[in-house]
Amino acid sequence: METRKISKADFDVIVEVIDRWWGGPISTLAHPIFFYELGELAHVMVDDGQIIGFLLGFIAHEPAKTGYVHLVGIHPDFRRKGVGRQLYDSFAKACATAGCERLKAITTPGNEASLRFHSAQGWGVKEVEDYAGVARRRVVFTKEIV
Repeated sequence: METRKISKADFDVIVEVIDRWWGGPISTLAHPIFFYELGELAHVMVDDGQIIGFLLGFIAHEPAKTGYVHLVGIHPDFRRKGVGRQLYDSFAKACATAGCERLKAITTPGNEASLRFHSAQGWGVKEVEDYAGVARRRVVFTKEIV
């Protein structure tokens, strides 16, 4: 398995497979801005020439320089095999090199897989009321870069 920066061909594949990998319509979250304008830190994991995972992230500059994980997808046949951990580690290293102080990600309440993953990786977890608008709670994950 190899982790590398995303290419346009990789992005095109992600848009085609993401709904199957997530088990529902989510492809609109793989907006092209996360490749063209914010894709410097986006990574894919490849095994035998096949994309088995991806992480779309970018650097936010307020309140502190923060590596923000926007969207992650793992091929169903490769879950629980360290793909997500390797993608996050690669992203964290790139963010540290860019001078980030912390990492951040969000999810919706009830996304148990995301809650388990981030907790197991040592991320702080906080549920925030009205994060995404009135009565739209989100779970906010944060982790200091060391």
